Amino acid sequence: MKMLILAGGKGTRLWPLSRELMPKQFVRFLDDRSLFQKTVERALKFSRPAEIFVVTNKEYKFRVLDDLGELGVELPAENILLEPVGKNTLPAIYWGVKTVDEIFGDSVVAVLPSDHLIEVNGAYETAFVRAEKLARNYLVTFGIKPTRPHTGYGYIRPGEAIKEGEKVLGYTVAEFKEKPDLETAKKYVESGYYWNSGMFAFSTSLFLEEAERHAPEVVKAFEEESIEKAYELAPDISIDYGVMEKTDKAAVVPLNTYWNDLGSFDAIYEVLEKDEDGNAIRITSKNAYHIGVDSKNNLIISERLTATVGVEDLIIIDTDDALLVAKKGESQKVKEIYKVLKEKNDERAIVHRTAYRPWGSYTVLEEGERYKIKRLTVLPGKKLSLQMHYHRSEHWVVVRGTAKVRVGDEEILLRPGESTFIPAGVIHRLENPGKVVLEVIETQIGEYLGEDDIVRFEDDFGRD
Repeated sequence: MKMLILAGGKGTRLWPLSRELMPKQFVRFLDDRSLFQKTVERALKFSRPAEIFVVTNKEYKFRVLDDLGELGVELPAENILLEPVGKNTLPAIYWGVKTVDEIFGDSVVAVLPSDHLIEVNGAYETAFVRAEKLARNYLVTFGIKPTRPHTGYGYIRPGEAIKEGEKVLGYTVAEFKEKPDLETAKKYVESGYYWNSGMFAFSTSLFLEEAERHAPEVVKAFEEESIEKAYELAPDISIDYGVMEKTDKAAVVPLNTYWNDLGSFDAIYEVLEKDEDGNAIRITSKNAYHIGVDSKNNLIISERLTATVGVEDLIIIDTDDALLVAKKGESQKVKEIYKVLKEKNDERAIVHRTAYRPWGSYTVLEEGERYKIKRLTVLPGKKLSLQMHYHRSEHWVVVRGTAKVRVGDEEILLRPGESTFIPAGVIHRLENPGKVVLEVIETQIGEYLGEDDIVRFEDDFGRD
């Protein structure tokens, strides 16, 4: 079985933990592995690395590569598909399935979102074996048996049983249902409906035929010579609306294991361990902790010492540049905050104070009207692009490691405590030739300090 992992979502409902350039599939808010890494590990249960494909946004290329590298997993370059812009799930899945078909011929493909939490057990493996048996004749979706009425999920009404001998492999899909209100959700659960998990399995030939039949505008877009043009023409549409709700070949295989799409902070509260007062606490800094006085049933994720007094049923998310306080049960509305930030062109919708790059990371320590101070960390053997800025000068001070610095035509080595100055308009580069992480304090001074004031002349990572 081939695996197609979808890793292009922005995770706007988990702001400020999740940002455009660090969406939830790459954030490690549960333990030391990202949701993307957990998805790759699930994919490896059924597929070799050469049979795993990832569709992601071009901005996330190096997040994907870094997470794969930590797992010791190397995918062929052609297996990582970089979308120029997000257009929902159907264009992403169509491109991925088409690519699998071109490389391997007609194959069974399982589609896995990379931002869900799923318990892998015998029931999980059995469901995928059954789906593989049905995938030549059906577009299979996986249905989660509801644990309670839930208004945040779509539902599937199962139809006739599909059997292999006396064994039931799955059911035809009688109907897909939109996210219901609470009373309707109760009726769905009582009537044996399943939650729609957003996971699928089908043969490439059957999916491509059904896409041609029900979403010809998507198929036509991908006949273009360039992916950029294909995504320009492709509609913004989900696989559910575009194909699954129209086809007469949909089937559902029950998946009786723990599943959570982690689509809100209320969902995250569900999965985290609670203390004796029902508080779910995750402190992400070594020297910080939570003190609670008469505080119950709260979700608190923080980077600093956090104290609460007399509060209940709150969501408190504290990052280094933003604080979210919300009532439990209302966290679906967090995406409205993200929209406001985007309208204001506030970069806090896009990036944390710490931003990750293929060479390492930088953290904004302080900024004012005409200055910005950063801490750069450069991984051993890595170097920044050969670049120039029009509007700012930079002063670098080495804190740890050894820096190889080019300023204009001069190249020097800097050790801890040593520094150099780069005037605006001068070509320069920073490199870590050593064996330990290089740390540099960078002070920027100028009339414009945006990240887009970079002209690259050379780059090891193929960036523009």
